Amino acid sequence: MLIGYIKESVRHPVKSFYGESVQKTRVMEYGLYGDRSHAFLDETRPGKFLTITQFPDMVRYKARFAGEELLEEYPKVEIVTPEGKIVDWENEELTEEIESKSKRRISQVTYTPSQVPLGAIEEEHLQLVTDASLGNLKEMWGKTELDFRRFRPNLLISLKEKIPFIEDKWFGKRMKIGRDVEIQLKRHCERCMIITVNPDSAERDSTLLKTVVKQRNNYFGVYADVLKTGEIRVGDEILLLE
Repeated sequence: MLIGYIKESVRHPVKSFYGESVQKTRVMEYGLYGDRSHAFLDETRPGKFLTITQFPDMVRYKARFAGEELLEEYPKVEIVTPEGKIVDWENEELTEEIESKSKRRISQVTYTPSQVPLGAIEEEHLQLVTDASLGNLKEMWGKTELDFRRFRPNLLISLKEKIPFIEDKWFGKRMKIGRDVEIQLKRHCERCMIITVNPDSAERDSTLLKTVVKQRNNYFGVYADVLKTGEIRVGDEILLLE
């Protein structure tokens, strides 16, 4: 059954940095190609990543892959700092700057296309959000705009029938995206303070999280596991399989 199409596809080459919209990409076993493949380890909390939760300004650093998607290694990661300076991921000044601003001891970790641990989002492979649910939540919140990037999903789905939170009924079902990719819908995405951070300015607004907690039992978006890999494009049809 046709339920909609991909409206936007977003990956985050650096965990907790502003992501990049891509017109086409590969879906790997762990999620979108290169999603959360580079990250900062928070040495003040052994085994943990530095994220927006600890340092909200991370969202103002924009990361993108500058080059062809290779299966052997990732292309160069290019970072645009909040001040507009362009640096490479390997630039030591970037780590020093994040360390100074966050007031934490950090180090870099970089995975390869075949080494991303668990799922790209730590818990699962992909996160999906629908346009109908986003519009409904905006009304609940009472604001004029609600940027879907606050929720850091991989896919924004434009539904054929605009039924808010229809995704609550998808768990356990399979979904086909484009020609080859198949995923299985797993569970709700439980939200945290990250959604309170404006993805452009890093300004905080706690009322959004309070709204999601009150109206949605703190759930928004759904997680999915990858069953079949392949290429996807913005505009690809999405089928819910029986």
